[in-house]
Amino acid sequence: MTATRDTYAAKDITVLEGLEAVRLRPGMYIGTTGPRGLHHLIWEVVDNSVDEAMAGYATRIEVTLRADGGVTVVDNGRGIPVDKVEKTGLSGLTTVLTTLHAGGKFQQGAYTVSGGLHGVGVSVVNALSERLEAEVRNSGHIWTQGFRRGVPDTKHPKKGGAVKKTGTSITFWPDPEIFQEGTEFEYETVAARLREMAFLNRGLEIVLTDERGEEPVNQTFHYKGGLIDFVKHLNAKRDVLHPHIIDIVDTNTDGEVDVAMQWTTSYNESVLSFANTINTHEGGTHEEGFRKALTKAINDFARSKNLLKEKDPNLTGEDVREGLTAVVSVRVRNPQFEGQTKTKLGNTEIRSYVEKVLNRRLPEWLERYSPEARRIVEKSINAAKAREAARKARELTRRKSGLESGGLPDKLADCSSRDPGQSELFIVEGNSAAGPAKQARDSNTQAILPIRGKILNVEKARLAKALQNAEVQDIITALGTGIGDDFDLTKARYHKVVLLADADVDGAHIRTLLLTLFFRHMRGLIEAGYIYIAQPPLYRVKVGSKVHYLRDDAALREFQKDHPKVKPTRFKGLGEMNPRELWETTMNPETRTLLRVEMEDAARAEETFSILMGDVVADRKAFIQQNASDVRFLDI
Repeated sequence: MTATRDTYAAKDITVLEGLEAVRLRPGMYIGTTGPRGLHHLIWEVVDNSVDEAMAGYATRIEVTLRADGGVTVVDNGRGIPVDKVEKTGLSGLTTVLTTLHAGGKFQQGAYTVSGGLHGVGVSVVNALSERLEAEVRNSGHIWTQGFRRGVPDTKHPKKGGAVKKTGTSITFWPDPEIFQEGTEFEYETVAARLREMAFLNRGLEIVLTDERGEEPVNQTFHYKGGLIDFVKHLNAKRDVLHPHIIDIVDTNTDGEVDVAMQWTTSYNESVLSFANTINTHEGGTHEEGFRKALTKAINDFARSKNLLKEKDPNLTGEDVREGLTAVVSVRVRNPQFEGQTKTKLGNTEIRSYVEKVLNRRLPEWLERYSPEARRIVEKSINAAKAREAARKARELTRRKSGLESGGLPDKLADCSSRDPGQSELFIVEGNSAAGPAKQARDSNTQAILPIRGKILNVEKARLAKALQNAEVQDIITALGTGIGDDFDLTKARYHKVVLLADADVDGAHIRTLLLTLFFRHMRGLIEAGYIYIAQPPLYRVKVGSKVHYLRDDAALREFQKDHPKVKPTRFKGLGEMNPRELWETTMNPETRTLLRVEMEDAARAEETFSILMGDVVADRKAFIQQNASDVRFLDI
């Protein structure tokens, strides 16, 4: 009998050289080839310029979104070296642009602290760009070199005229072969990130120019107050509990700690952490040290002033952080990030360093501003009382929940699959839509949870009140993850949670309320990419015997160019669709369109939710007016 098993020999092994691996598996280096990965190219180049600023060699960075689709990043640092690297036989410029794990950050003494320690950043940008042009002012001359998809046009940089100033200019055009979803950069995303960089680097001037419109748009980010200005910016739309912002800065031979914080009257905490200017949205050891020291300082002050009696239990971290806005930034000589995306800091020594600094400096501030500190403690004590009420409500919810159908909400039409990776939960607005959805679904993998009306706005309520809301309870129970401090992503019963609401104003409001709940109390679902928004069609058009479904007004206008006489039928709600239509247009994985909810910038998300769901009507009105042009449709 002849063997059918394929042979496996040395000839079957492929060795990828240079930047081939990056182009073959771009997601390994930038996370995704969607919009997030596209913008990551800018961050990698800007990070190099910021590293020059942190080292004390650069004071100004210019970022230009070009009319031809490219991006130019210019700094006034030392300029990438152009002399020969012995190991490669190439110039420093050519080496760092064509070789992974090559850069000045691996050399002891070149950079004291740096965000880009993996040495893959600018070379990855080069690999994933259709074209890249580098211009360096170094060694008394201008040096230029071009690249196409990571391959240099010339072996060595071209020497130009004599100059006295130094610096680096990188211009790149993302490769549409890699970024098939599009290569257009979003101005607000870039502006938010650069603003953040300026906050984190006190005194650094960053200029953003957008040349893509009829008239160039310019913004300059320059904050002498650093993190103090950052906290002021974050709290601009909130009522603050005390006027003086806590500002703590400490430097030693191994790094630097910079913390600014202020409490507000809200019930939600907003703690942003950074390591070497990299946003560590998953936290890490620096955030752990901060939280521990903060809780200790508030408890010690409360007991010293007899605001907590001897018999009273200590305030928890959750109590203390209610309403807190804080930015924690550390600079570390040898940071240990988890992966290339750098979302969590792992240095154990930083935990104790941050903790020691705050243990020394925070009590000093609390004593100096004792009346303000008392207001902070009083708010924390009220939060503790609310926490106890929330605990009882959670216990009730937990007793009602369970992984088997017996503990699930009665109105949940669960799927038969018990594999979370294959299971989807559609949260559907109203019973009228739930009926067709239940009939349309694939019962093996798709579950339906109808909710009645609009859930509680958790932006304006403590968790205890939220947990008293029947609709919120049903959502928590169905998902299985718990909520708040009890949240556990590993217990998620579904890895796709789809918000399915009518394509009108009320539907948009319901989606926003649900997103607020997830963002404030179950943020891990968003960070894991489990939350989606369904895109049901707004119109049905019949041409002859064929039926077309159109998502919005723009799609209708485009369709009418070729079919000017058609008369569309507008769906006023999901309940007007029959099960077959709902399946084909909205629920069938083969034909549907889902929008995944992502959180690129926690600071921007905080600001947006505070504006949309907070108490300040004037700010909400201004936001709506500013963004009205982006609205797809209005139910009028």
